[in-house]
Amino acid sequence: MNTLARRLCLLLGLGMLLLLQACATVKSADARDPWEPMNRSIYQFNDAVDTIAIKPAAQLYVKVLPSMVRTGVSNFLGNLGDVWSMANSAMQLKGQATVETFMRININTFIGLAGFLDVASEMGIEKRREDFGQTLGHWGVASGPYLVLPLFGPSTLRDAVAFPVDMQGNVTQRLNDEATRYSLLAVRLVDTRSGLLKTVDVIKAASLDPYSFVRDAYLQKRQNDIYDGNPPSRFDYSETTSSR
Repeated sequence: MNTLARRLCLLLGLGMLLLLQACATVKSADARDPWEPMNRSIYQFNDAVDTIAIKPAAQLYVKVLPSMVRTGVSNFLGNLGDVWSMANSAMQLKGQATVETFMRININTFIGLAGFLDVASEMGIEKRREDFGQTLGHWGVASGPYLVLPLFGPSTLRDAVAFPVDMQGNVTQRLNDEATRYSLLAVRLVDTRSGLLKTVDVIKAASLDPYSFVRDAYLQKRQNDIYDGNPPSRFDYSETTSSR
């Protein structure tokens, strides 16, 4: 495991240790979020880091780079991410999704100038995002409690366990040059945050409790992710039974 992955795993491990230390005494009104006080503390920490460092970097990124360039960067990073999505589609035995994502990768890589142009979407080939947390959910692993990860934000216990695997599955982690890996990780972070500048501001301005809004939105999104947009009419967030 490379240096970056080890550091991320250590960070997640420390966050998990704090949560497990608190879980015996924590009470929450929401059964999905038994570690709410600790989660709120980590949420506030993440928000402070975002305000001080990440948001200003994203704002500068938007100010300096033209929209066309930013779109190209997003497409390039998305094309790299499609490789891991394809692998997870295959692990979930989603034949059509696996084939279509394989086609996306080849079309965008060879026709779309290494992925800077999203030719596949223009051809009507749907982009699918799959990760190892979804793969675990597909095979019946329960989501577990809601969890806010230091620096990485909303998650669940299942997704937190899957996170190091997702990091290793990222194509950029296969690069030998450490400086390049760090640079791509930083660009991905800033690019993702730049796309959420207005959304985050609206949430903070319009929500009485941004923490609860983000939590509910995340859990609903993951529900839709696991069931490919077709969740059961009555969904048990505790997932005491199999997801499939």
